[in-house]
Amino acid sequence: MNHWRHGLYALGAMAVAVARAGEVTVVSDVLGPEGPLYVDGNLYYVAWNSSTLSRWDGKTSTVLNRMPGCSHNGLALTVRRTFLLACTDPDHGAILELDMTGKALRRWDRDSRGKPFTGGINDLVVAANGGAYATVFGYYASNADLPAGVIGRILYLPPGGHQWATVAEHLNYANGIGISPDQKTLYVDETVGNCILKFSINADGTLSHRSNFALLNHLVKDKRDTPWIGPDSMKIDAAGHLYVAQWSGGKVLKLSAQGKLLHVFEIAAGDGTTNVAFGPGEKDLYITVVADLDDPRARGAIVRIPNVE
Repeated sequence: MNHWRHGLYALGAMAVAVARAGEVTVVSDVLGPEGPLYVDGNLYYVAWNSSTLSRWDGKTSTVLNRMPGCSHNGLALTVRRTFLLACTDPDHGAILELDMTGKALRRWDRDSRGKPFTGGINDLVVAANGGAYATVFGYYASNADLPAGVIGRILYLPPGGHQWATVAEHLNYANGIGISPDQKTLYVDETVGNCILKFSINADGTLSHRSNFALLNHLVKDKRDTPWIGPDSMKIDAAGHLYVAQWSGGKVLKLSAQGKLLHVFEIAAGDGTTNVAFGPGEKDLYITVVADLDDPRARGAIVRIPNVE
């Protein structure tokens, strides 16, 4: 998808538990599952191969939005209780604003300099002040010898703003994105770089002090020999822990705010873990996962697993 070598488990002084217990499939037969959000008792999720946004109410899934050619990917809830949705089609990348019924309200396909979102929009996150960040990914071909050009970017929309500005460039397939609870740090996944970067968030929303936060191949053993193994999307809990889905790894990694590996959630439903959502009280995790990485339709599911302290 617009998703995706050799390392040892870094235990240090902290024991790392590997969990698989309690995994339950809640939604099946999703063609490219991504972008889960749990809001008011409903689970919202997208699918890039069917270009759909759906809502699961605990029993039934209902398609709320279908837009062929968008290739729905990341999803974020704004302070106005609308959705920002990532169109990850690499040639026609766009950011949509939808109401919670799936009705399109707004569309952006260029930044403030008039530069198109070539490479596709991968993921989004909304800050506490109502501003938002989004990532531009790049061209994905799982059968390519090497990934294509390094064209990843980070975009920023100020609170009440009308245009997205580019605030960081030259990222190696920018993917998942998250903000620390104190709103001072932005984390961004580089899928092909197999690492997580961090930036300081300035008062005006711009970014500074770019640095490495975590290198995944030093945290967990890689399952595949592929440039596409790396971090996909992420979420950050109220304590500042990062939950990072590892594409081609079949795992979700829980990291501390210092970049230490706290826990490995092994996902039985497939190797293509793409994203994470928190259930009520952050007691459960909802994981979007592709069953077979070689399936061109990216058939997958959403599973629920218990969180750990």
